[in-house]
Amino acid sequence: MTLRFRNAVAALALLSAEASAQEQPRPTNCESAPLMAAWNEFGEKGKVAQFLEIAVSQKIEPYKAFDNVYYVGICWVSAWLLTSPQGHVLIDTLYEPYTEQLLANVRALGLDPKDIKLVVITHGHFDHAGGAAHLKSVLEPGTRFAMSREGWREAAEEAALSATRPRPWTMIEPDIVLTDGQVVTGGDVTIQAFETPGHTMGTVSFAFDARDGARTYRAFTVGGLGLNRIRGPDQVEAYIASVKRIRALTQDGDRPVELHIATHGFSTGLTEAKDRLKTRKPTDPHPLVDLPGFREQLDNLQANAEKRLVVEREKKAN
Repeated sequence: MTLRFRNAVAALALLSAEASAQEQPRPTNCESAPLMAAWNEFGEKGKVAQFLEIAVSQKIEPYKAFDNVYYVGICWVSAWLLTSPQGHVLIDTLYEPYTEQLLANVRALGLDPKDIKLVVITHGHFDHAGGAAHLKSVLEPGTRFAMSREGWREAAEEAALSATRPRPWTMIEPDIVLTDGQVVTGGDVTIQAFETPGHTMGTVSFAFDARDGARTYRAFTVGGLGLNRIRGPDQVEAYIASVKRIRALTQDGDRPVELHIATHGFSTGLTEAKDRLKTRKPTDPHPLVDLPGFREQLDNLQANAEKRLVVEREKKAN
């Protein structure tokens, strides 16, 4: 078992340990395990405000993950910038007030947000789509925004429902409507969209190239991992089918997916893995490349979803 996956397994193990009586430790530097514990409590008890209080209090510096891939997100939710000399592609927008932090992160890396040509959004929840309106107002007028058709609808619905909630936000009008397998380009960056319904029915995942010196990996961002917004067995069935499809992409004979660039880094032990970039020697393997760990994560997601499917079918039957 690889070190990166051990970090993720340790985080998951913490979810079931001493679940009821003992208060879980809070992170001090965006560590994966306490964040996973807090996320689990949110999933079980709906304590989203408490989770956000813990997560957003942690600072994570932007960093170069690959020669053309940069982390520009905050502690608990990712935003990834794929770069080229002719312009960049951004995966996900964060949400207010942290979208301005995203832009500051881009600048801190010596890059210019004005060079972002395309913004692709995995799904319509506030933490991934909530910053679209702010970005559209400050990026160049020609910058395009892309989601699936259902993703655009879900985002608009979520934004409308937020009007009476503590974190109201607005959503931009639909721009590019992604279809399954579609390849879109921003600058010299090409990224392929895969419709992977389940987390939401409009969720899209993305495949793209991540360069490390002379080596180019096929990277993949799974658009949604959680089962926290399930509305019945049909959605869980879609989730399982999507996970199986992604698992098959890691075994593609022509161009297999080799690594997971996560939308929530604590789900994969990303914080701990990225710290090894600082001490990596030229002959060392890339610490974010963990194909066995990614496959095992997908297998665990499928197993958990199959258990959830039994529950959802029983609820529907009753």
